[in-house]
Order: sequence, then structure tokens, then C-alpha cells
Amino acid sequence: MRLVFCGTPEFAVGTLESVIAAGHEVALAVTQPDRAAGRGMEMQAPAVKRAAAAHGIAVVQPEKIKNNAEFRARLEEARPDAIVVVAYGRIIPQWMLELPRLGNINLHGSLLPKYRGAAPVQWAVANGDRVTGVTTMRLDEGLDTGEVLLAREVAIAPEETAVDVFRSLAAVGAELMVETLAGLAEGTLIGRKQDEAQATLAPILTREDGAIDFSRTARQIYDRWRGFEPWPGAHTRLRGKKLIVHRMHVGAEDGIEAGVLRVARDEMAVGCGSGSSVVFDEVQMEGKRRMSAAEFLRGFQIRSGERLGD
Repeated sequence: MRLVFCGTPEFAVGTLESVIAAGHEVALAVTQPDRAAGRGMEMQAPAVKRAAAAHGIAVVQPEKIKNNAEFRARLEEARPDAIVVVAYGRIIPQWMLELPRLGNINLHGSLLPKYRGAAPVQWAVANGDRVTGVTTMRLDEGLDTGEVLLAREVAIAPEETAVDVFRSLAAVGAELMVETLAGLAEGTLIGRKQDEAQATLAPILTREDGAIDFSRTARQIYDRWRGFEPWPGAHTRLRGKKLIVHRMHVGAEDGIEAGVLRVARDEMAVGCGSGSSVVFDEVQMEGKRRMSAAEFLRGFQIRSGERLGD
């Protein structure tokens, strides 16, 4: 088929590569504009732009798309059979939904209708789910409410972070999109409506989501850290300053008061809800470099009984 591909981050690159390898013609790649990033705030091209350019595919990077006449004319000129949308980061307007004969086919990082929204992978991990998956769907004007085409489950290991799960879902999702396009081309794939009663939301992450609430159990705190890596991560306050926790694990100690430190040798345990505890393995005090807990304890003369949190 003749396609337009809309996507931005690394997560979308595998699908782009797979549809090209499957023999589809990608007439145009649509991605977000280059952004300043990194310590030097240098302009960086999105991963999809770099991948498309490597294949000689024309790329457009509109800042806005809803009422962009030039962008609309470019898509109409491309005459796609379908528009493939993978982590593009823009709401698809009605005119774009109606343009291709087979619609806009989206790869979503959950088993819809569960985890509709901007951060399905992160919230699945943060909530301690052991299974998630990917879904292909035909976009409509709602938030991830369109007809489901295909879905495939993916297990989440207890120690995997969102970064790990993104990698797994990207690979499975690329295969699923190729299978979906084949079914649409052959006319054998029929969409099914989502069960609205089973719908849950996965809202966009905020900096506050990374704040550790020590009234939660150790496992809940650990799962949220796994889900929110690399951003917003996990952080608390110590001695009036922000303390970022880069690595942690569920501790064996119990009976520590929630939010209170217990220092034993080089270990930094903190009390959590229901008498549980987490152990901080690698931390970073505001304005300082990241370091192991052992190094941190020595350098800052941390003692048992100190309290964490605002």
C-alpha cells in the first residue's frame, strides 16, 4: 500500500522500518519539529526523521496540523491508502481522519480500552501490572476510542522499567502493524468496538508523579519508580533539599516508621506503608552528582532517624 507515516520518538522507528521491509511505499513521513535537547541545548532531529531520511523518504515537520493548509495539501498530494500513526504526539484532525480510504491506523502501547491516553506504558508498570500489550486501532475523533483491529499481549517482568517495556512493545508492535496492514489490504480484518465499561485512563505524566509518598507500600513505591524511569523518576526531600533516587529495591527490614531512614553499614533503608521498606541504591542530592548510597552516606554523614519528604 501507499502510506503516510506519522511518528516521532525511537518507539516508532521499528514500525517504520518494518512497514518498509514489508514492501509498503511510504510516500511521506510526518514528525514533530527538531527540538533543543541535552546539556548543550543543541537542536536534535526526532528519531523518525533520521530513520526516514536514511531511506530517502520525504519528511515534513509541521508545528501545527489542524488548520495548516500547506500541510493538508501535501497529504492530499501523497494520496495514501492509509496513514500510520505511532507516537506522533499530535491530535489527528477530522480532515486527516477522513483522507485515506483505509483510515488512520494507530499503534497504541496498551491493551485497549485499558490505559487510554498519553502514558500507557508508564502507568502499566507503575501500577504493578504483570501483563500489558499493544493494540492497532482505527483512529476516530475520541481519545484512543476507535475500533480495535488487532492486539497482542506482552509480559512485564517484576524488575523491568518502563524503558525495558517500551523496547519490548516497540518490537512486538512493529510486527503487529505489518500484520494489520496485510489484513486491511486483503479485506479480511474487521474492527471491533471497545467496551467503554472497561476503559481506564493513562494521563500525561507530571513532575509531581515522581514525588515519593512513603505512606504507600515499598512495592508500590518501587513499581512507580520502575514506571516513571527516566522521567519523572523518583524524588523526595532530605534536609530541605531535593533528593533524586536513581536506583532502589524493596527492602527486607520492617517496622521502620514511614519516611524515616535507617542506616546500617552502607545500606540506606526507608520506612514505607504497612511496615515495609525500600532501600536506596543510588541517589543524587540537589546540585550534586549521582552516587552510590554508600558513598552518599559517608559524604553527607547521614544518620538513622532522619526524616524524608516535604
